[in-house]
Amino acid sequence: MNVNLEYYKVFYYVCAHGSLTAAARQLCISQPAVSQAVRQLEKETGIKLFLRTSKGVQLTKEGELLYRYVKAGVESLLEGEKMVERVLGMDMGEVRIGASDMTLQFFLLPYLEEFHKEYPKIKVNVSNAPTPETIKSLEEGKIDFGVVTTPCECRGTMNQIPVKAIRNVFIAGNSFSGLKGKILDYHALSGLPCIFLEKNTSTRTFMDDFLLKQGIELKPEFELAISDMIVQFAKRNMGVGCVMEGFARDAVDAGDVFELKFNMEMPSRHICVVTGESGLISMPGRKLLEMITGQKMDENGILH
Repeated sequence: MNVNLEYYKVFYYVCAHGSLTAAARQLCISQPAVSQAVRQLEKETGIKLFLRTSKGVQLTKEGELLYRYVKAGVESLLEGEKMVERVLGMDMGEVRIGASDMTLQFFLLPYLEEFHKEYPKIKVNVSNAPTPETIKSLEEGKIDFGVVTTPCECRGTMNQIPVKAIRNVFIAGNSFSGLKGKILDYHALSGLPCIFLEKNTSTRTFMDDFLLKQGIELKPEFELAISDMIVQFAKRNMGVGCVMEGFARDAVDAGDVFELKFNMEMPSRHICVVTGESGLISMPGRKLLEMITGQKMDENGILH
């Protein structure tokens, strides 16, 4: 059987829209041309595909079986066309980014503002999620690139580019003022109520790993999804919180909380740009990547 693939496309649109007229309108061809394509497909496959009704057409059982396979094939081709448009277009393209609250607020926003001014017609789609979810979205091809924080596990063809150093701090409210100015050992945290992020975040993973190396494993009183809320809980003297320094800066400057000091500095971590297969990055995505990293991407998708 050597069926013209265009007949399958027409068949798909008739099924999707429920009538020959609607399919013709969607395909920008005449209704007789749609009818002819359907007749030819029925002739070449040897089956009757549609029953005519007062509301349009209805698939036969054989037509339903064929449509199940044609639908997957045509929609895959249409998605491929969209991917090509995304890769090549700068006038009506799209950038898909994965980023956490932290990376958005303390790194990415100025670049998005600059990019929007330079390319106002480009749609920017930001998926806001913790680092592990962003990495998963990149693996599945749902985003062009991710802006994440270490530690992050990059697999396969992923590349990780550090763009900014950050540090974690422990903060507390005025009810814990007896700790202010003291040089503490991290074991002191074992006797204090603690407020941490949930375990599915890079900030929590980094802190837990660091403390575990000191022989300390903490069970916090509160586990929260948002760093800003940790600061709010600490301001209300509900415990000692651990957040990235930027989240606590305003509250520390206002005197609502203070930073605890320890006999050993927690190492810095980094905000990183993570990329996957270069061929899946749209042209607008490449432009934004170059803007963020200060590097140029060559024809092979490698930043230099």
